[in-house]
Amino acid sequence: MVDRIAAPKGTYDVLPADQPVRRWLIARAEDVFMRYGYRRIDTPVFETTGLFSRGVGESTDIVRKEMYTFTDLGGRSMTLRPEGTAPVARAYVEHGMYTLPQPVKLYYHSPMFRYENPQAGRYRQHYQLGVEAIGSSAPELDAEVIGVLATLFTEIGIRDTQLRLNSMGCQGCRPTYSTSLRAFLAVNAGRLCRECQERAALNPLRAFDCKSDSCRAIMASAPRLTDHLCGECATHHARVQECLSVQSIAYAADHTLVRGMDYYTRTTFEFTSSRLGAQAGVGGGGRYDDLIEAIGGRSVPGVGFGTGIERILLALGADDGALGRRRPVAYIVALADAARTAAFALAHELRTQGVEADLDYAGRSAKGQMTQAGRSGAQYALIIGTAELADDLVTVRDLGRGDETTLPRPSALGLVCKAAQKQTEAAHRADI
Repeated sequence: MVDRIAAPKGTYDVLPADQPVRRWLIARAEDVFMRYGYRRIDTPVFETTGLFSRGVGESTDIVRKEMYTFTDLGGRSMTLRPEGTAPVARAYVEHGMYTLPQPVKLYYHSPMFRYENPQAGRYRQHYQLGVEAIGSSAPELDAEVIGVLATLFTEIGIRDTQLRLNSMGCQGCRPTYSTSLRAFLAVNAGRLCRECQERAALNPLRAFDCKSDSCRAIMASAPRLTDHLCGECATHHARVQECLSVQSIAYAADHTLVRGMDYYTRTTFEFTSSRLGAQAGVGGGGRYDDLIEAIGGRSVPGVGFGTGIERILLALGADDGALGRRRPVAYIVALADAARTAAFALAHELRTQGVEADLDYAGRSAKGQMTQAGRSGAQYALIIGTAELADDLVTVRDLGRGDETTLPRPSALGLVCKAAQKQTEAAHRADI
């Protein structure tokens, strides 16, 4: 017997039953993004490995342990995209977007690939929504980006999030802080895990990435970067907080929040949800004023965020199954074999007029077709028997109320089309 092949560990199939809520979420996200002036961009699934090693940072867990890297047939090192910001920054440089009115505001919906331990809402192939605003260092833009994500969470019904906020400073003020942090780590080296000791040698800020409870407790008493900000960074951070208040966005200061990429400068932020347990992050990002230059472009500032679709759906809770789900308006039932062609033709005509309709393809009996009509969730069963066929009639049964009436075929079509229009309008109102 041949062994059954399953999906690779850490990946999953998005089945038809799972599609409606995802399509609903993406549509709502795109509506929010476009309201704020962001436009879609798609980048390749794989990029030159150097983009991530130089952009994300050699000392990060992503580059050191989590990337899917391979050598192509031309001998070039390529990597499946582990995050969305560096590819968008590369596209900004490659296509000369600095010639456009700044900032250039972009959004994406893309699969990402990271070799990490699969757990609830975290997969080796996951799907991410993100925005990037490139070309302005204004703190108001940081607050806007945070506001975009806050608006999305509010509008889709995630109402228990908490915003954590920090500032990573800049290349001017960070060296002084790094000296202070290295001294702290040296004093506590014996209490830190081996991985944190390695992180401290590569980049002391990466010690904040550790998931060990004991290391996290130690790092909670580490020197605060916000106490070492230069004047410009302190002013920037204060203005971001002021603009968050203007948007009525509450936040908690968290000096341990450094995120997982080395490209962050100044603002870093993360939204957490109490529904997600210990790994509570549901989306976050920050400012990356040095990234464009690090990958070969001009010195151009930027800010953005990423949020995983799986994490969002998990935070929405178990009651998200009906979100975005559509039901067919009509199920066509043929009471006799002679009526099957007419049933097929009626389904075709309804579909060409924009009505979601279905019919039997399994040769079921009339009783079996009616049972299937009920299971389909359709609003109406459109029944064609020999009597209806002879007089060009259709019997319309309301599957919710159970009553039925026999109408001329054009009248039945009109009734069903009107019901479909009402369903579409109701769905549109729900999305506003």
